[in-house]
Amino acid sequence: RSFYDQKILQKTFGRWKEWWTVCRERKLSLRAENHYRRLLCSLTLKAWRSYVCQQQGESDKYCVAESHAKKQKLLRTWQCWLVYVDVQRTKHGMQSVALAFRERSCLRVSWAVWRRQHHQKRTGHQMNILALQHWAQSLQFRAWLQWRELYLYSQNEKQKETRAVTHHQHWELRRCLGAWLGYLNLHRVKKRQNELAQELHRSRTLRSCFSNWRQLLECKRRIHAHQRDLEKQAARIALWRVFAHWKHYVVLCVEESEQREVAEEHYRHHLLVLQKFWNRWKSRL
Repeated sequence: RSFYDQKILQKTFGRWKEWWTVCRERKLSLRAENHYRRLLCSLTLKAWRSYVCQQQGESDKYCVAESHAKKQKLLRTWQCWLVYVDVQRTKHGMQSVALAFRERSCLRVSWAVWRRQHHQKRTGHQMNILALQHWAQSLQFRAWLQWRELYLYSQNEKQKETRAVTHHQHWELRRCLGAWLGYLNLHRVKKRQNELAQELHRSRTLRSCFSNWRQLLECKRRIHAHQRDLEKQAARIALWRVFAHWKHYVVLCVEESEQREVAEEHYRHHLLVLQKFWNRWKSRL
């Protein structure tokens, strides 16, 4: 069951990760909340199942103990009743014999001796019965103590197993979260490197174009010295083109800076959302 839960968590996290790279931020937050609620529901269901199983085991053990106690009480009552019947039969027999002996002998001394011996025997028999009852009760008390020790030991073992399963699940969640944060950092570094490379390429292209334009302008000035008007007009046209290119480049730079600011704001908002859900998850945990 632990391996199945681990695979379910891995598959769910993989699908959520793939979906996060494609969808927008709103769908990502909704999917994260859905995943978090499902995880909470599964953990709650597991805890409820363990609690139900524990309560059912305790109720079964309590029923068994109560049935055993009732049987022991009934057995003790039946034994006492048998002893009482045997004592009564013996007593009636001895009384009949004594009466016959008294009627035969009519000797008061013998009757007194017999009565004293009968009282001693009855007292000794009652003391033996009390001793047997005390011994049976001590045996029952020892059996109850042993059963209680075994029951407490089984409860401690179940609690240890539950703590081990919970610790394993927390460790798996922490490992998955660390891998996800590492992937985010790597993606951020790659994106920054690509932006720097594109900016360097644009600067090199602009510099090469400007150097070529300067060389072409100097060549035209040297060759067409006698056509100053044409050179001025060509220079104006060239300057106008360069200004148009520069203006277009400035517009592109402004758009890129605005896009970068929007991306940074989007990323900052995304980090705030992630921090919010991380704090909520830690508080729930």
